[in-house]
Amino acid sequence: MKIKKIVGIEPPPSGFHVFSAFKLPRLGLPIIGTILRDKGYQVKLFCPDISPIDWAEVFSADMVMISTITSTAPEAYHIARMIKEKARVLGKDIPIVMGGAHVTFMADEALVNHADFVVRGEGEQTILELLSWLENGKDASSISRILGLSYKIGNRVYHNDRRPYLLDQDSLPTPDLSLIKGWEELGIFPVLTSRGCPFDCTFCSVTKMFGHRYRTRNPEKVLEDIKHYHSVYPKAWMFFYDDNFAADKKRTKRLLELMLKNNLRLSWTAQSRLDVTRDPKLLELMHRAGCKVLYIGLESVNPQTLLEYNKRQTVEEMEKAIKILHQYKIKIHGMFVLGGEQDDRDTVMQTVKSAIKWKIDTVQMVILTPLPGTPLYDKLLSENRITTFDWSQYDGHHVVYKPNKMSVWELQFGVMLKAMPKFYSLWQALKAGIKFKFKNFQYRLYGHWMLIKWKVHNSHYLEELKAFSYRLINKEKTKQLAKS
Repeated sequence: MKIKKIVGIEPPPSGFHVFSAFKLPRLGLPIIGTILRDKGYQVKLFCPDISPIDWAEVFSADMVMISTITSTAPEAYHIARMIKEKARVLGKDIPIVMGGAHVTFMADEALVNHADFVVRGEGEQTILELLSWLENGKDASSISRILGLSYKIGNRVYHNDRRPYLLDQDSLPTPDLSLIKGWEELGIFPVLTSRGCPFDCTFCSVTKMFGHRYRTRNPEKVLEDIKHYHSVYPKAWMFFYDDNFAADKKRTKRLLELMLKNNLRLSWTAQSRLDVTRDPKLLELMHRAGCKVLYIGLESVNPQTLLEYNKRQTVEEMEKAIKILHQYKIKIHGMFVLGGEQDDRDTVMQTVKSAIKWKIDTVQMVILTPLPGTPLYDKLLSENRITTFDWSQYDGHHVVYKPNKMSVWELQFGVMLKAMPKFYSLWQALKAGIKFKFKNFQYRLYGHWMLIKWKVHNSHYLEELKAFSYRLINKEKTKQLAKS
């Protein structure tokens, strides 16, 4: 089988998302696409959140790659089925390869009706070996030696051994973002400087996907990436895509010093833990090098929930860190995860009150979501507490499990219809405007409008969830009466 043209697709979520205005594709496909381009393949990538899929390009491909997280899995499966059906009509055989966090842990699901192959974990080397196998005779025995690959022969699914994590991150190329149709319109470019996270929050799939070992790119290598993107997109912001940008503070300082030395004072944002505030020199470098916003996983204002999440931080440290970041003119996007075992209705409202009191610039309050591959998923599954396997609802906006100290409806209502609207209220927007904090004023207005749209878009879901919640409550009451 001769393969010349390869198309990659990153599907969008099936429904409306509050943060959908901030479109930034993950870098898995662009990295793999660049590697394949350098090997001589014709590569085109599509991210429908940015620009529509050109189906003529898809159906003319010799292979299609689809990358998916849990909330985009239904759309990914829909696209895969559609490609297969159309290919049959055209008399073609287009192999479909799926990758990403969801199918890494749910490979059987993806292979039963949708994909021909699933690449589990990091896929750069696995894809190359799979292509070699496809192009060189499809020997039945040699496919079993491709690490990290799952596949189906007849009705039987096979899972090869896991591929070790790629230690040499400098061997990865600078992702060619121009492979993504419409990319130049975004006004922001991503830079990846590391993989993995030394921490292990119970609800997070990062360590299960990329490991605990913090594998980094050389600062000089990262600088080359930044120079390249800045020359192509001189007015764009930069987003460091690392799950924890400053886990190795010495290396982060070296990178920031190089940026300053090379006069790369562009505006940028990153994800980090609040422990960056314990290092004044690092904060000074971040400020001077153009850091405008830090996305920080605060997670909870409930001390018991912080322990449950294995977060290794206190509420007092959170409040102090926010003040310090503001002293260095760095805005905070505070990310909270609500619905832990010790969370109740008061926890939800205390969260938004604290966010306002601490003067956090923007917040992201999401509902605890048991993503496949996480300890949380395994726990709730074993306790029969997961209420739906409609993956499109696994986006942090929908309750998909039975909380411990709240009803399903109380958690849904508290986060999406009470706490978030309180933070992004017109009154909060007005207060920001009066203080001449025009960016915060804009963010509040945007958040207010998007939450209204979410409520309208999910009106039928909300009615059904409320009825479902009452049925669960009555069922539990009946059980308790029967025991007594």
